[in-house]
Amino acid sequence: MKHISILVPDGDSSLSNLEATFKMFNMANESFLKRGKSPAFETHLVGAHKGASLSNGVFSIQPNKTIAEIEKTDLIIIPAIHGDYKKVVENNRIFIPWLQNQYSKGAEIASLCIGAFLLASTGLLDGRDCATHWLAASEFKEMFPNVNLTDDKIITDENGLYTSGGAYSSLNLNLYLIEKFAGRKMAVLSSKIFEIDISRNSQSPFIIFKGQKSHDDHEILESQEYIEENYTQKITVEQLSDRASVSRRTFERRFKKATSNTVIEYLQRVKVEAAKKELEEGRMTINEVMYRVGYTDPKAFRDVFKKFTDMTPREYLNRYCRIALV
Repeated sequence: MKHISILVPDGDSSLSNLEATFKMFNMANESFLKRGKSPAFETHLVGAHKGASLSNGVFSIQPNKTIAEIEKTDLIIIPAIHGDYKKVVENNRIFIPWLQNQYSKGAEIASLCIGAFLLASTGLLDGRDCATHWLAASEFKEMFPNVNLTDDKIITDENGLYTSGGAYSSLNLNLYLIEKFAGRKMAVLSSKIFEIDISRNSQSPFIIFKGQKSHDDHEILESQEYIEENYTQKITVEQLSDRASVSRRTFERRFKKATSNTVIEYLQRVKVEAAKKELEEGRMTINEVMYRVGYTDPKAFRDVFKKFTDMTPREYLNRYCRIALV
């Protein structure tokens, strides 16, 4: 039997993460019992103390174990914790040595959504892949530059450390963990019971690109604004570097440092974001949208669109077009 410790941090924890995770692992146990088999998991809500933890000042969560009582566990699951990320980490610093110690003793650790901030604060993710909510990507990169943030992925799995993308993609990681610890059949059954797409592996279709502008490089900020205002026109790196009065090489280096994108990637992302909005409105054909955002080659447009959304323009139109949904 695997011992599961679901962390109950201090602060505004995600109730949906906590309840869904607890329920999914215990539902797997019930399924095993109905088939005359032993349960696969022993699941506990684990806090720094046994006092109720308030979420959003409204709901309370009662841990049934404290970290001091858990000498050894097999899997620790960290839910999303909302609020100022630096304060969240500081307010939950008591968990960090415990997480490090449990990992050194063989425990695996999973973070759900922005729970990745607490996991990353342990240093265990340094040099490794990590997923979190795409809305928090900029802050995460700033706080943890040594972590390889793959902000398009739903799930990462590396050396007993698991992370998931935003919001309800945590359910996909729960399924992944159930499959790993209880087998494929139980994961498929769980996906049917909870009606979760077991094959979903990317959060790219849900990302809304908002250029990284929380930096102090004035010339690069002006270049970003120029791209966003003139993306339908042909824009070259040389044109932008000339506008900024710096060499191309210096401009590209400063642009990547400030925005975490190359100039070409940034321009492509702006075009794709504009295309997504047009496709959602449904007032234009795919070819009309392609020309509207400055592409003339259908294959090039399709390839770039799929690169950033993990879907073709046709697939995106069929799923998100407002007219199609009416």
